[in-house]
Amino acid sequence: MVRGITPRQPAKTGRHEGTRRVQSTIVRKPASKGRGRQARAPVATRAVSKLKSATRGYNPLAPSRVVEILKRLDQTYPDVTCALHHNSAWELVVATILSAQCTDVRVNIVTPELFKKYPTVQDFARLKPEQMEPDIRTTGFFRNKAKSLVGAAKKVVENFGGQVPDEMDQLLTLPGVARKTANVVLGTWFKKNVGVVVDTHVTRISNRLELSSGTDARKIEQDLMKVVPQEKWTLFSHQIIWHGRKICIARNPKCAECPLENVCHAGDKTWSTVEIHKNARL
Repeated sequence: MVRGITPRQPAKTGRHEGTRRVQSTIVRKPASKGRGRQARAPVATRAVSKLKSATRGYNPLAPSRVVEILKRLDQTYPDVTCALHHNSAWELVVATILSAQCTDVRVNIVTPELFKKYPTVQDFARLKPEQMEPDIRTTGFFRNKAKSLVGAAKKVVENFGGQVPDEMDQLLTLPGVARKTANVVLGTWFKKNVGVVVDTHVTRISNRLELSSGTDARKIEQDLMKVVPQEKWTLFSHQIIWHGRKICIARNPKCAECPLENVCHAGDKTWSTVEIHKNARL
């Protein structure tokens, strides 16, 4: 049975009763050589048998486990949304394109001046990419991003009457807009749960939680869409992204503070009260 939401905290002494060290060493004892006695199995063999017994029948995609994960995410991150600042669908398109290989913090520093200088999609459409490059240089890959933004603006003006389309197939015709960006815009601005946003945080944590074993964003999205209810697709993405920033940090996850600790068997946990699954990691 899954325990409550409050994870067990490590003791100040460093000895955590009932926990299992992530990197433990199994001590082998020689079998008894006494005449007439049956040799006992080495400690290592007995430990493996115990582990198999403990994890037998474990299903990471069991509905009850997924429901528990979603419940804890709701309790921890009830009202989170996209961290990119925007006041329109077009501004969200721009911010999401700029966020590729760049932090949301940096994008939020750049976009206020950018939108002040070019207030409308028509202003973007009248530009040449090189005119925009200095304004977005600090976001990285600025030449390609400038081409995408100007190209997307022209497409919106010429093909969609200056309004960002609210359908997946139409959004994907815009230069620089792939499925991730389209999911962000559809879910955050238009409130349409068409897919799951898969960024680096969602990729990593979905593998850690064994909700997907894929490394390709499209495969991970398909896996998540099968187990997460459609009405929660957008919120789930935002919750996982915030969780990855605040607790499940890539280089040093704060497992002792994590509300998902005792339902997570990730192979690179820093502290654990449950068995570790070495393949539960990216």
